[in-house]
Amino acid sequence: MTDKARSIGLILFCQVAAMTLWFSATAAAVALVADGTLSGQQAGLLTGAVQLGFVAGTLLSALTGMADRFDPRRLFAASAIGGAAANALLLVTGFDGAATVALRFVTGMTLAGVYPVGMKMAAGWSQKGMGLMIGVLVGALTLGSSLPHLFNAMVGLDWRTTILVSSLCATSAAGAVLFSDLGPYLRRAARFRFSEARRALLQKPVLLANAGYLGHMWELYAMWAWIGVFLEWALTRAGSPLAAQSGLVTFAVIATGAIGCVVAGVLADRFGRTTVTMAAMAVSGTCALLIGLTPALGAGVVIAVALIWGISVIADSAQFSASVAELSEPELVGTMLTLQTSMGFLLTFIIIQSMPLIVAACGWAFAFAALAIGPWLGVLAMGRLRRLPEALRLANGRR
Repeated sequence: MTDKARSIGLILFCQVAAMTLWFSATAAAVALVADGTLSGQQAGLLTGAVQLGFVAGTLLSALTGMADRFDPRRLFAASAIGGAAANALLLVTGFDGAATVALRFVTGMTLAGVYPVGMKMAAGWSQKGMGLMIGVLVGALTLGSSLPHLFNAMVGLDWRTTILVSSLCATSAAGAVLFSDLGPYLRRAARFRFSEARRALLQKPVLLANAGYLGHMWELYAMWAWIGVFLEWALTRAGSPLAAQSGLVTFAVIATGAIGCVVAGVLADRFGRTTVTMAAMAVSGTCALLIGLTPALGAGVVIAVALIWGISVIADSAQFSASVAELSEPELVGTMLTLQTSMGFLLTFIIIQSMPLIVAACGWAFAFAALAIGPWLGVLAMGRLRRLPEALRLANGRR
């Protein structure tokens, strides 16, 4: 096995293992809500705390340039250990106190040293195949984010087991990442000035790539957060016995996104970043508009549209990260990716918390249509980027 293959394999394993910290409380909370130990509002607060913690952590990282100043392996390892410790303390505090919210916030902060740093390490191994490289990484994370739905539908693990296993996974990731090598295209900043990062962030090509990403994020996490509830409603309305198995259907819808990530990575490296992101957002935006009307057409149509949406809604995600990496100076890639994810997850927090209000106002038949606004604005942003001469820096000249 080559050093490249071994290191990429380690990065992939470590990223997925450490990010189980994000998914662990989601899986545990679902079971606790089901048995009445936790309210739906409390569960939502825990999810929101992780997101806000992640935003705070990424902002801190961007302001200090940590992702570009330090050895990313050590930063990743320290972050994973910190997150594992905060997660494990839930075994002491339980899930029904203020300390729980604080611990989930801290866990989110530590993951700021995992997710964007892992993407930077992956990007350091490739120039020609960056879209596929990051696509595989995001695809693995997509599969990981779908697993709580599978576990809850089939296994019913005690919440303590879920928390313990996720902490052990993150701890193993912290140890394993230190054995990976850094890629030849990875650069560390000799010095860091936030004014330089700010100037790079405000360059028109980077602004447009991030605008496309924000349109994508407006839709993605709200869809993932609420598709399970929607499917239970839609399949019941369609008179399908599958309503009782909506958790398995939800798992399939989210998990198939991993396929979309890999396929989109291959296509983007061959035909261009803007081409693939615009196509994916056009498809996902159309699904968001139409899926609320599908129960009248039967359960088969509901599931088919949901699966298409599940594939397309995440397919373009890695390509926005690859675009920012290609448009940024090599020594600022870590900071640019960190700022991108910070803005994206702040937006997801707002739209996820807004969905209950939208459902109350419009009902499920039209609620998801509000999510279509993001991808269609993203299509416009990437179309403008495509026309700029700087777009030739994407995918080795393939716009």
